[in-house]
Amino acid sequence: MTAPLTPPPPPHEPSSHDVWQAPPAGYAAAVEAPYGQGGPGMKTELIEAAVITVAVALAGALLGVLWWWLAPHVPLVGSVDEQGNWVVYLKDTEGEQAVGADGTFVLLALALGAVSAVAVFLWRRRGGVPLVVGLAVGAFLASLLAWRVGMWLGPSSDVLAHAKSAGKGVTFSAPLKLGAKGALLVWSLAGLLVHLGLTALFGPRDPEPVYVPVVPQDGYGAPVQ
Repeated sequence: MTAPLTPPPPPHEPSSHDVWQAPPAGYAAAVEAPYGQGGPGMKTELIEAAVITVAVALAGALLGVLWWWLAPHVPLVGSVDEQGNWVVYLKDTEGEQAVGADGTFVLLALALGAVSAVAVFLWRRRGGVPLVVGLAVGAFLASLLAWRVGMWLGPSSDVLAHAKSAGKGVTFSAPLKLGAKGALLVWSLAGLLVHLGLTALFGPRDPEPVYVPVVPQDGYGAPVQ
């Protein structure tokens, strides 16, 4: 006597309450973003931001040299009053050399701000908050350094001593000064605006989601016609 043949159990049918069920048809599995788009991590971004801060800040020495070289000098003249005391006065009371010195600093800061922003963008196109903060802080430190370097390279700040050494009635240059202290922020603002524009126009874009059609299958894995 033989045992009756029993049909094989039906395959497991996915339930709507099954937490391990496949994703709905029409959607592809998410693909992990590569390094260039997802970023290397906060630690690496902070290190890169620190490198940018130092590099941009050191570039301030170039701005200081250019400012000292290109800024117009304010002519002064020394004389002696009736009491025998040295006095110093402007040779040209209507001159605009002092304003020209501030304008030269601003124009140079704008140019270097644009150059530094382009360099940072080409180095790391993906951007990021630490990168932008490093650029802004480095630009401000660069402006401070440029201000001090320009004053150090310029004429002596001891005007009376300079007038005495030059002689009575001899024209000499006034110390190089920055009258508008707001010019110290020009490099930072220019760098941020240019970097923001480059990132918006040429920065990497997030990948669009890919929808792959899923062919319906029966319980045995065969496509349903």
